[in-house]
Amino acid sequence: MRRVRIPLIIFIIFSILSCAKSGTYIISIQYKSLKPFSSLQEKIGSRLAVLPVKDERTNPLYIGRYLPLQGISSYFKSDPFPLDIALTQSLSNLLSQHKIQVVPISFWDGKPESLKGMDTDSVLMIEIKKFWIEGKASAFRTEFKSQVHFVFHLGVKKESKVFRRNIEVEKEESDWRFRPEKVEEMVNDLLGEIFNSFFSNPY
Repeated sequence: MRRVRIPLIIFIIFSILSCAKSGTYIISIQYKSLKPFSSLQEKIGSRLAVLPVKDERTNPLYIGRYLPLQGISSYFKSDPFPLDIALTQSLSNLLSQHKIQVVPISFWDGKPESLKGMDTDSVLMIEIKKFWIEGKASAFRTEFKSQVHFVFHLGVKKESKVFRRNIEVEKEESDWRFRPEKVEEMVNDLLGEIFNSFFSNPY
């Protein structure tokens, strides 16, 4: 009887500790475009002024969380951190790949009249309205739900116009168990979908 109880007690203690474990998972933002944007330079020019991405979420510290079947939630953080820095870097890398010179600026009033005084062909401002991935464990699988919403403001000097575009993506996926690698894959796929959608047809 004693031999049965000891392994059982050890198993129960191990299960409790496993359920109570929580922490933060670092998710690498490493989006790279593999899709050619053949008409991008023709539309926005070779010099693009870019403002830092604006994160307008209520909680900019995390990009998602994992809810285990039992125990305490874990959260996802972007690398680079915070998310607006990560996306600004990804955006600069993306544009450089397409031979567009990025000119960082700190302010733009968003009005067409201000385009005349700029020494670039166009100007871009991006707002993050939503960016959240949630993983929830069930008995046999982990269900993931993601919600991303960006607003793009593109001022084009030759058109004397500012184009505003909302892009929202919601997805549901599942995996046989929770893996941070799966979250990373989902995050970068979502970024790819949003950036590809915008830069394929900016206006």
